[in-house]
Amino acid sequence: MILYGTVKTALGALRRNVLRTMLTTLGIVIGVAAVISMMEIGNGATIAVKRTMASIGANTVVVVPGAATTGGVNFGAGSVMTLTPQDADAIVRECPAISAVAPIVRARTQVVYGNRNWVPTYIYGTTPSFLRVREWTDLAEGEPFSEHDVLNSGKVCLVGQTVVRELFGGRSPLGKEVRIRSVSFKVVGVLRKKGANMMGLDQDDILLAPWTTVKYRVVATSLSSSNQSNSAAAGNLYPCTQLNLYPIPSTAEQADTPQPIRFTTVDQILTAARSSGQIPAAMEQVGELLRERHRLASGSPNDFNVRDMTEITKAMSSTTEMITKLLLCVAMISLVVGGVGIMNIMLVSVTERTREIGLRMAVGAEPGDILRQFLTEAVVLCLLGGLTGIALGRLSSYLISSLLHWPTATSLAAVVAAVVVSATVGMLFGFYPAFKASRLNPIEALRYE
Repeated sequence: MILYGTVKTALGALRRNVLRTMLTTLGIVIGVAAVISMMEIGNGATIAVKRTMASIGANTVVVVPGAATTGGVNFGAGSVMTLTPQDADAIVRECPAISAVAPIVRARTQVVYGNRNWVPTYIYGTTPSFLRVREWTDLAEGEPFSEHDVLNSGKVCLVGQTVVRELFGGRSPLGKEVRIRSVSFKVVGVLRKKGANMMGLDQDDILLAPWTTVKYRVVATSLSSSNQSNSAAAGNLYPCTQLNLYPIPSTAEQADTPQPIRFTTVDQILTAARSSGQIPAAMEQVGELLRERHRLASGSPNDFNVRDMTEITKAMSSTTEMITKLLLCVAMISLVVGGVGIMNIMLVSVTERTREIGLRMAVGAEPGDILRQFLTEAVVLCLLGGLTGIALGRLSSYLISSLLHWPTATSLAAVVAAVVVSATVGMLFGFYPAFKASRLNPIEALRYE
């Protein structure tokens, strides 16, 4: 009841001079509106930056083969081929921090169309999930190949914009066939343009096909450092010349010393974490799962490496951090200016109402009652300004998004924070005028003219 009476009295005092009340709250209205609109524009920009970073691999976690060591000699990364398509299936099934997984079989060879040929930077045998991992689902033309094509080793492919330019002269390649090491692939889709990556390599110089087709029909081996179209294509021109450094083992020798790898392997596994913040958890989950699947003893080194895009993640974090700090500075300046306006008007109000304060004290009001009354008036002023500012800020954000086509995103946290900050500003900047009013001498207040 005391609080209700205090609020009612404060509202009655504010209604005496409506124009001054409106002008007093104007600073808070503008400050909160600026905060709301800036927060929503900032959130939209942050989301846009995250999408851009994700499209170039900010959330990507790559699993690559490890290094083999024999007799103290390390053969380097990629010399242990133990990654399998089944590992990729297990990762997407058992790692909660991973949203999508794509096994990759790489190739480096010529792609031929008519009388033109080109060696793309990337020839990847993969699955349709590759497009989700690399944020490439919206194609420029056509449609992606399906899981059915992967299961049946379908001879279909997607091509990047650079391949379209070099092989087809910029014309639409849909429905046309290209040859990769005498295997014909039908072009079913064209990837949208991405441009260069962080290392300056052309991401559009790419051809994607089902990994089963690339693995079993095209290369049959892991990618070497050289162009695969140069090897064994022309055959041995001199039959009497031994090209191999070591003799080729006979069938009996191969049966006596079987190769240690008797399963289908892939060159790497590309995964996408659900967010940049879950990358460490994703790497840990993938590492634990693969150690278990590869039956590695405790203390033994991994036969794989898990890598993240640290550089890209740092760039994204620094960008969003800078945006947040900028918004905080704007909010502080706007609200401090509004708070100073509240304090100024409340001091004027105390001076104008000195006789009223003296009369209240003369009829029994305590200093605490006077303090509470003026403090409530300041808080009510700020809350009214805050609510009006929220409406104005939302309207400004909507108009900016509609007319200027800037990315915006509604921020419920900003709305709640605006209300809380408005009340806090009212209490902080209204306390001194309220305290000054509560300390007035009743006799001197009654004599005030």
